[in-house]
Amino acid sequence: MIESLSNARIKNVIKLMTSSRARREQGLFAVEGEKMFLEAPPHRIESVFISEDYLNRHKAPEKCSYEVVTDAVYRKLSDTVSPQGILCVVRSEECSFKELIGDFRGPCLRLLMLEGIQDPGNLGTMIRTAEAAGFDAVIADNNTADFYNPKVIRSTMGSIYRVRLASCKDIREAQELSRQNGVTVYAAHLKGEALYDEISYSAKAAILIGNESRGLSDEAAQLSDMLIRIPMKGQTESLNAATAAAILMYESRPR
Repeated sequence: MIESLSNARIKNVIKLMTSSRARREQGLFAVEGEKMFLEAPPHRIESVFISEDYLNRHKAPEKCSYEVVTDAVYRKLSDTVSPQGILCVVRSEECSFKELIGDFRGPCLRLLMLEGIQDPGNLGTMIRTAEAAGFDAVIADNNTADFYNPKVIRSTMGSIYRVRLASCKDIREAQELSRQNGVTVYAAHLKGEALYDEISYSAKAAILIGNESRGLSDEAAQLSDMLIRIPMKGQTESLNAATAAAILMYESRPR
């Protein structure tokens, strides 16, 4: 049983929970809760930590080995108000957009591209919706929140394990690579010349969503193949980014 916060493995888990740099350098991330543990692919699990209290209330995990930690140590590991008592460290499978798009074959492709999405809850919801809408991957620029932030992970409700994720230096890189690979980029924009539900989406299509408060950068808007908008009534100036992404993904999803 691990009883001290000075234990090297515990210190590293805390680092993975709090530092995007550590997650990136190690290619690992930490997930908390029974559901997230049970859905984690066994071949990607590096280690599992459970509290004394969890072990007293539940059967011991059977899918892999684990370490028991004191309740006091576990509370320091957790970033939730009511810890469930089980946490695992998982290998990430994020890649570059260049690697990702080179892997795809076939006539149909659906991508969600993100520029500067800052809210972890929004990002996690978008990943979850991308899976539900049948999208092939989510691509984010360096100004978007970390895919493996604990708040993002919780919001995905398990989709973090199943949706392909890719990063790019800036969204213009992804747009240029998309064009080279026959992918049409449809950007959500308040000044869009076409309504989202009045167009025919190409077989290979990407939906581009911008920052929650600023929207898309001018450069990203100019490089997009088409600006599309969602009509709004009343005095609403814009929709929540995750809501807009959901509407556009479902409208453009492969039939």
